[in-house]
Parts: sequence; C-alpha cells; structure tokens
Amino acid sequence: MKEFGNSTGGNQISVAIVASRFNHFIVEQLVAGALDAMKRHGLEEDRQALVWVPGAFELPLMADQLASSGCYDAVIALGAVIRGGTPHFDYVAGECAQGLSRVALDRSIPVTFGVLTTDTTEQALDRAGTGEGNKGFDAAMTAFEMIETLRNVKKHLQVTADP
Repeated sequence: MKEFGNSTGGNQISVAIVASRFNHFIVEQLVAGALDAMKRHGLEEDRQALVWVPGAFELPLMADQLASSGCYDAVIALGAVIRGGTPHFDYVAGECAQGLSRVALDRSIPVTFGVLTTDTTEQALDRAGTGEGNKGFDAAMTAFEMIETLRNVKKHLQVTADP
C-alpha cells in the first residue's frame, strides 16, 4: 500500500500568509506562530509573503489573488472572529470559511484555515499562544504537509497513469 501525508516541511516551496487586521492583537500572534513554523522548517524569507487585509471577510478575496498568481504553493489565512451580541459573527465566520474553501478547490492549492472562531477574547488568546498552542503555527504546518502530500500524490498518479 502506498501511504501519503507524513512530511511536514521543505525549503523549496513558496508560501503566502494573508492576515486580518481586525483583532490585530490576536492575529499578530498567529502571524508570529506561522512565521516561526516557516523558520523552523528552513523556508527562506524570499519564499514568504505576508499580506494584511481589513478583516476576516476579506481573507478569501486576497487568498484567491495570491493562489491564482502561480507564485505560491500554499496560502495560510489567519484571522480572529469573536462572537458578539449580534449575528455578525455567524455571517463573517461562515462566509470566510466557505470562501477560503472555495479558493482551495478552485485553485487546487492548499489554503489553510488559521482563522479563530471563538466565543470570547480569552479563548482566542489561548489559541494564539506560544509554541504548539498557536493556531498560526498549526496552519503553517498543515500547509507544509498538504504541499508535500499533493506533490507525492500527483507523482504517484503520473506514474500509475503511464503505460
């Protein structure tokens, strides 16, 4: 049996981060976590991009622009949507998730979801903590694994398809 999906890095890839400025005090920690993961896995700075957008609702549009450019192997979306007293949370979080998913499927590149959707600021701060508890770090690790897995599966399918 051929197994895929165990690798977590490589330095010959290019990755873009798109981050929301809304709730910046949380998102900046997510960005720091993603950048830490990139550094730990030897991703050179000239193979990284960071683009800031106003809020989580704008993440899918920028992710689509970055994904369609052909310059990046993955896009990491980072943001924080915190439930308030209005249904705004449901619309923003839902549309953000749907839009990012659509970008990944339409562009056939990993778009990882590092957007916190929490009930409280305290929950968001916990998920943006240092080390392995940082969801920005996790989103970057997911991007690395998906890049490698997709490459391996494509190679396998090409070999299998050859007569």
